[in-house]
Order: sequence, then C-alpha cells, then structure tokens
Amino acid sequence: MAPVYLVFFPSRHRATTYLQIPFFKGLAEAGHDVTMVSPFKNKEPPTKGSWRDIVVDELTEILIQSFPKNDPFQMQTMSAMQNMLLLNVMGNLTTEGILGNPKLQRLITSGEKFDVVIVGQFVNDALKALANHFNAHLILFSNGASNTWLNHLVGNPSLPSFHPEIFLGLPKNMNFFQRLENTLFKAIETINYHLYFYPKQNDLIKKYIPNGADIDDILYNASLVLLNSHVSIFNPQPLVPCMIEIGGFHVKPPKKLPADLQKYLDDAQDGVIYFSMGSNLRSSQLPIEKRDALLKAFGKRKEKILWKWEEDILPGQPSNVRLGKWLPQQDILGHPNVKVFITHGGLLSTTETVYNGVPIVAIPILGDQKMNAYGAQDAGYGIVLPFNELTEQKLTSVLDEIITNPKYREIVQERSRIMKDRQVSPIDTAVYWVEYVIRHNGARHLRVAYLDLAWYQYYLLDVFAFILIVLFGIILLLKKCFSYACRKRPDKKKLKRN
Repeated sequence: MAPVYLVFFPSRHRATTYLQIPFFKGLAEAGHDVTMVSPFKNKEPPTKGSWRDIVVDELTEILIQSFPKNDPFQMQTMSAMQNMLLLNVMGNLTTEGILGNPKLQRLITSGEKFDVVIVGQFVNDALKALANHFNAHLILFSNGASNTWLNHLVGNPSLPSFHPEIFLGLPKNMNFFQRLENTLFKAIETINYHLYFYPKQNDLIKKYIPNGADIDDILYNASLVLLNSHVSIFNPQPLVPCMIEIGGFHVKPPKKLPADLQKYLDDAQDGVIYFSMGSNLRSSQLPIEKRDALLKAFGKRKEKILWKWEEDILPGQPSNVRLGKWLPQQDILGHPNVKVFITHGGLLSTTETVYNGVPIVAIPILGDQKMNAYGAQDAGYGIVLPFNELTEQKLTSVLDEIITNPKYREIVQERSRIMKDRQVSPIDTAVYWVEYVIRHNGARHLRVAYLDLAWYQYYLLDVFAFILIVLFGIILLLKKCFSYACRKRPDKKKLKRN
C-alpha cells in the first residue's frame, strides 16, 4: 500500500510554494499519496500517484489585513529584535489561520489515516501536534540551512561562536564583538521561544486539536529534517544524522526560452544584465530615487538589461532595458550571454545562480537575504550593495568590477560544479530518506542523546556550576586556614621582650 502524507506549508509567499512543489510532486511521482495544505493550489499536479490540495486561501487575507502598511523596502531598516517580534505575530496568526480553518477542522475530525506529517518549519510549531493526532511520523522541511529556529529541535550543535544568527547578517568568521552580539541575541531568542512563543503555540494546540498533546511532548519528536542547503552555497555546518541536505532539488537544467526572449539574449553581443527582486518584492514599489539611480546606471551601459518589472510602463525606461512581468529565471540564468544577476539575495535565486554559474550583485532587503548575500560575497562570487548605499555611481562601479574581473565568474562556476557533483540527485535523496523513516518506523536510532538532556545539561552549566562551587569552597577553606594560622603564629616582638 502506498505511503500517505499530510503536508503543511502555510506561507503567504508563492516563492515558498515554488520551492516545495517539486519535492512533493517527486513523492507523488514515486507512487505516494500526498495531501498538501497551503494557501495556493498546485496548478500542475503530478501525473502519477495521488495528489490532493486543501487550499486555505483565507490565510493570505488574514496576513495582509494584519500588515496592511508594510513597505518591504522599508523593512531593510528593521533591527534583529524587530524581526523577531514580527515573526512572533506572523507565526501565531499563520498557525491559527491554518488550525482554525473549517477545511482543516473537518480533516482533523475525519478519522483519516496518514503515515507521515510533513511540516514546513517556520514559526508554526503547533502544527507538529497533528503528527501525534494522526499517529504519524513527523518530518520537518526547512527552506534554508540549519539555524537556531531548528537546531535545538533535533539536538544539532549551533554554538554562537561559529553559527551566526540569520537576522544579524554577520560573517562566518566573527570577531569578539560580533560573537558577543551573536551570543546575546541567541540568548534573547531562546528566552523568547520558551517564555512566549511556545506557550502561545501550546494554547493553539489545546484550542483546535481534540486531546492535543502538550507542546513539550511534540517539539522534539521529528524523525527527519530535510534542509534546502548544500555546501556549494552555505558554509559547512555540523549536522546530526537525521538532518539531510537536499539543496538545489528544485533547479532543472535550462530549457530553450520563448522565441522572442531567446532572440533577445542570443543577439546580446555585449552580454545581458538580469535584474529581479524576486516574487515577494516588487521592483515597481522601489522608492523613486532608487529607481532613478538604477535607470541612470543602466542607461549608460553597453549591455542589454532584462528587468523583472510588474507594471506595464517604466517611466524613463532606457532603450537598452527590456521589461517582463514574469520571466523564466532558471532558463535565463542558463543562457551563456548573461553576465551578472542583480538580485535581492533570496535563497531560491542564490541557488539558481550558483547552479548556472552566474555571479551576482546582491541588494538584500529582509529575512535571510543579508545572510545569503554576504555568504556569496565571502565566497567570492558576489558583491553586496546595501540598499541605503544604492546610487548611480556605486551601482556602475560594482557592475564594472563584477563584469570585468574574471575571478567572480570563475569562483561561481566552480561552485556550480560542486553543486552538480552528487552521487544521487537531491530529489531522489529526499524521497529515499522519507521512505527510510517509514521503513524503520520513525528511525528512532537517528535520535541524538542531546534530546534527552535539559538545556543546562547540554551546555554543561550544572558541571561548570559544580566546579565553581568546589573551587570557591577550596579557596574559602584555604583562606580560613591561612587566617587561623596567622592568628596562632607567635608575636616575635613579645618574645624578645620576655
């Protein structure tokens, strides 16, 4: 009998869906039965296996109404603390929007059986209780690499000495003050989880899941974690046995472009600069001064410019700029005439540009974009241009450097070879490990001992406290002995007089 999966990806961003659909289509194509819960319907369901969409489109409206005035280009000024607090609100709204949805409530009380519940891990921990409810194995899917939000759930090492926090945008080799900042923020995040966020998620479990397990009993029960990461993109990190990297699984070899776009790129004798801020950021919302800086810098160049622009008209559009409301990014990046990719630094875009061997100029705005952008710069295949420093002169200088200096393309093409050099394709790796969990009834043998320790035991705080107490006791005892000896010592002056 085919394995039966219940999958949750409650993100309002279509980019997240673009990433996840190939994996779950891969499961269905392998003959599995997949039920996917998300705000978006899969427009191209798999031809094999069984696929069912449960579309909770109300979730998108809930989040839009909750954050109606968000200007994403202003969010680049938000501090790490503000981002953390925003995630608290978004996580609770998203989770309640899913659990309280009538469609999901009908599923919860339907008596259906599932072998595996797969949850997209992102501030939605109450959803993990559904694995317990359906008596299924729990698998987590991370849109990125190992991180603080995830590591403690499976006991993966993530000491602040070498593991930068996502929102801080710190380099891999941190100096003392950066490690101090990283340590303090990690401590604040940990306190936030345990004293605020997890209790709120626990309230949602009790409210929406009949006889729902306590969150402390379900948080650490994941059988497997699939990571959208790979050493060609991220710095190597320690991973416990249940964490499997499948980064690049959504990327496909480039196909022939639509005829007019193919001709446009083929005829670009001086090359093409491709510019896209992804699907969550709209170039048409750029502040006027930033848009003008881009137009002036682009208008002076000999290369053609291909710009993902969401409106019909771009005021002041230079003759060498071509617009597209939607562009087949993977296929464009695979064209040999593309010289550089100007990007927001999203992980999907970063993965696709590394796969195709195209260097980047990154203008990060929010989320993990700074981390990805500075990672590319540290690796040597990109240059970061902070949004607040974006001017005509600065953009011109950066483009001249990355196009004329061959080291950037050489490094990214080497990274491309590393990404493609795999014994097994990432999608086949993912399917294998999901089936492995089922074959071995949850694969408890992959569970590390850390999960059976309290946090203070893992960090040896009880051991250090004992050592300090013993040392303090010894010092105190020696001090008392010394004082006692001094009091008993004869006074030499008195002895002379006598």
